Amino acid sequence: MTAQPASTAPRGAPVASLEELTLDTVHEAAARIEGAVVKTPMMHSKTLSEITGAEIWLKFENLQFTAAYKERGALNALLQLTDEQRTRGVIAASAGNHSQGLSYHGTRLGVPVTIVMPRTTPTVKVMQTESVGGNVVLEGETFDDAYAYACTLEQERGLTFVHPFDDPQIASGQGTVALEMLDVVPDLDCMVTPIGGGGLISGMATVAKALNPDIEMVGVQAALFPSMFAKIKGEERDCGGDTLAEGIAVKKPGEFTSKVIAERVDDILLVDEPSLEKAVSLLLQIEKTVVEGAGAAGLAAVLSNPERFAGKKIGLVLCGGNIDTRLLANVLLRDLARQGRLARLRITLQDRPGALFRVMRLFDEHNVNIIEIYHQRIFTSLPAKGLITDIECEARDAEQVERLVAALRAKNYKVQMVELN
Repeated sequence: MTAQPASTAPRGAPVASLEELTLDTVHEAAARIEGAVVKTPMMHSKTLSEITGAEIWLKFENLQFTAAYKERGALNALLQLTDEQRTRGVIAASAGNHSQGLSYHGTRLGVPVTIVMPRTTPTVKVMQTESVGGNVVLEGETFDDAYAYACTLEQERGLTFVHPFDDPQIASGQGTVALEMLDVVPDLDCMVTPIGGGGLISGMATVAKALNPDIEMVGVQAALFPSMFAKIKGEERDCGGDTLAEGIAVKKPGEFTSKVIAERVDDILLVDEPSLEKAVSLLLQIEKTVVEGAGAAGLAAVLSNPERFAGKKIGLVLCGGNIDTRLLANVLLRDLARQGRLARLRITLQDRPGALFRVMRLFDEHNVNIIEIYHQRIFTSLPAKGLITDIECEARDAEQVERLVAALRAKNYKVQMVELN
């Protein structure tokens, strides 16, 4: 196949037409990237199906080499560069999975890759991108600052800009996920897919609607970043905050992808942070697989809307597995707290010998394990002889903790459960 100039372009370029993203372009992308990306498993989850009341099938895109589906679109774009474009190199603005996918395959193909990231980007992300061959340039405080600088470097150095989502070549590559899913389970009723800029769901919806117009395409966004939801529905909504689903935390959705989504996606749902945390935790506990917040968004939507999806055969894309280990630990512990298996009890005591020992005896009687104890004598409104003790503890379930609290109150202790927000 003769290489054609890559159409990937930065902000301000003409918006591509819907005719540039078709089932044929996705099939062509699949042929190009064959053997260079992992054909990830598509597996039925018996336990998640029982929990949700739907038939859940999971596409494990977190098992790609860079742990995300983004490799597909990036490689599809790289393979359509001309010889001159390959020699000069490509550039992108990204602090996420796109940077790693583009850097990995660019290096593998001998194409120089420059990635512009904000100076605020966590060091681990910079190191991950550099480890797969990307040349990282830090500029600006925000993504928009980095994007603007990438556009400047594109012009100054004659580089080819590879957009993370708003381009038919990228979306065609991402659409190969749906081809593989429907090859395994052709009779899916519904696909529930995360939306950030919209590249993944644009490609997937193009495939699904072409092969079976009855497949329902449902997008999912974090409630803190409802940018595509607002654009499609013609609403004004604030975007911002610390979401677990940082991979889909996009304030400005794609112009091209929004046109595709308006035509080929049936609905968009929003999920809150506790739902995302629960989904990440369930996937690790049940499927023994590490998924980032964005990758768990589809499951979060199904868990949050059981009536809507009851009885349906649903395909979910676990689109990425790049999550900070400390953050993952926090998510798992917070989920245990919501289940009542971890608790913090705030108990008011008199500051005298034996006071804490008598409380400990009640914990022992109820077989509740103490993890940590915190004393507070100074910064309290209690009298000088009073103290507040916070006790973090572990139990089988919430009912066991409730029985302990009842026993403490029966002994005239003032007890408060410290709740998660």
